[in-house]
Amino acid sequence: MSIVVRTLSERVFEVVRERIVDGTLPTGLPIRQDALAAELGVSKIPLREALARLEQEGLLSSHANRGYFVRPMSMEEVDEIYALRLAVEPAAAAYAASRADDAARAAAVEAFEALDNAANSKLAEVAVCNRDFHVALVRPGGRLLTTQLVERLSVIAERYVVAHLEPAGRESRAHKEHRMLLDAFLAGQGDKLEALLRQHIQATLDDLKVQFAAQAA
Repeated sequence: MSIVVRTLSERVFEVVRERIVDGTLPTGLPIRQDALAAELGVSKIPLREALARLEQEGLLSSHANRGYFVRPMSMEEVDEIYALRLAVEPAAAAYAASRADDAARAAAVEAFEALDNAANSKLAEVAVCNRDFHVALVRPGGRLLTTQLVERLSVIAERYVVAHLEPAGRESRAHKEHRMLLDAFLAGQGDKLEALLRQHIQATLDDLKVQFAAQAA
């Protein structure tokens, strides 16, 4: 029974996370747990487990006697997320590229192809595949804490990835940049990969700053 409950909680987590990322669950309003549980056809126990995990992931916040709320997107959070990514991810990927074996390289190719195939899907699915690809470039380094940090930052960044990809032409540019990242990784060119990944992350940050500034104007 416990295995079934954990599996159900995981599925609820995925559904609610997707609704947060694609904006279906709005900010500023408490999540109506009774209604959401009924809609998903589950009890409140797996839903509460999923909500608690989403709070740990940084997508929700909880308030005493008020429940869970979707954390609002902000330029301050963008700056923090991407500053951390720039500080950790490029060097971690370069380190991993020099230590990747055939299985790790195959996993990176698979992650890239999944991201490529998701291009015409919902942006929330693209964001998940984007996260998987970036983590695949870091995991072969064998540094567990670093990999977990990159994955955690990627999860928190997913809503911003969706926002970044919404303007026309962004997915095409992202595809080209990811292809270059993959090629450098497969060739074991750590220095080149580090430079390309730093440019890729910085360009996304710069685009998001422009978008937030335009929204605030």
